[in-house]
Amino acid sequence: MSSQVVFRLQSRTGHQAIKQFDESIPTIDKHEVLVKIRAVSLNFRDIGVANGGYPFPVKDGVVPCSDSAGEVIDVGSSVEGFAKGDNVIAVFDPTNLYGPQKDWKHGHGGPVDGFLREYAAVPASALVKIPDGSGLSFSQMAALVCTGVTAWNVLYGNMPIKPGHTVLFQGTGGVSITGLILAKAAGATTIITSSSDEKLELVQKKYGADYTINYKKTPDWASEANKITGGHGVDYIFENGGSGTIKQSIDCIAMGGIISVIGFLSAAKQEDMPDVAGLALSKGAVVRGITVGSKQLLEELVRFVHRKKLSPPVEKEFQFGNDGVQAAFDYLASGNHIGKVCIVMP
Repeated sequence: MSSQVVFRLQSRTGHQAIKQFDESIPTIDKHEVLVKIRAVSLNFRDIGVANGGYPFPVKDGVVPCSDSAGEVIDVGSSVEGFAKGDNVIAVFDPTNLYGPQKDWKHGHGGPVDGFLREYAAVPASALVKIPDGSGLSFSQMAALVCTGVTAWNVLYGNMPIKPGHTVLFQGTGGVSITGLILAKAAGATTIITSSSDEKLELVQKKYGADYTINYKKTPDWASEANKITGGHGVDYIFENGGSGTIKQSIDCIAMGGIISVIGFLSAAKQEDMPDVAGLALSKGAVVRGITVGSKQLLEELVRFVHRKKLSPPVEKEFQFGNDGVQAAFDYLASGNHIGKVCIVMP
């Protein structure tokens, strides 16, 4: 077979503009590995890329999706450390091997082609091998790439989390639930917010959240978080809302705590913008933008997940194909998910 099914975004008018094409299977050079993609994991970023809401560069006709897992089927002549049959995941930005991301020009599924396709030629330097016997499905492996590294970066990328710290998660999406699993494994106390009691009950039962807050019933959720922590405040916050929720986050962050800005789901009007600089100064807090993370952080995460036998939170899988791709994006856009939404290949 010399051709493959590839999906490309034809216009930034919504995920309905993602169309199927037949293209050649790529050939590899001596430094590359040919990967048979077995699953991709969707992120809110993929919705933003498709509908024009993503604020960073996007290539015309891009192949969507940054997060994939697959099987090595061919190895370049100069590649070491990989063999046919290995299970692998590719980093979000193949140029970001360690340290901070340098720019927004190289992320898969945006400025460069992603993995909503059957085969990809990937530089060996951008791949991480999943240990044998991990017990993870391909969807769970894929969920580590962007979501997993983002959560790991929050907890370990600045001041490493310690047992006894408290972490607050906004919402029940993939980053929050993955972070919850990692924080629990590190011995932290966890608080999670949502507008749905049903979601909060499920997250507490399935993933062991220590405390839950319905922010619709308790709009001043910062005060509730302060009560939970006995007035100390929260040590880490997964800030998924953005400018619309940052004041509440600073109100409940502990002195010297870390607020990691991950998402932009709840933007404030310009006239309602809080004085973030003054508020952060009042708490001696770190307000830190998270741009996924490096290959080094991905390798650390893979080792931790393998050693602790953790299960990345895949909630729902869809089949690769026109109908499945559209249904997966529809479901993610609905906001009804708890954990990760994935697409699996034949």
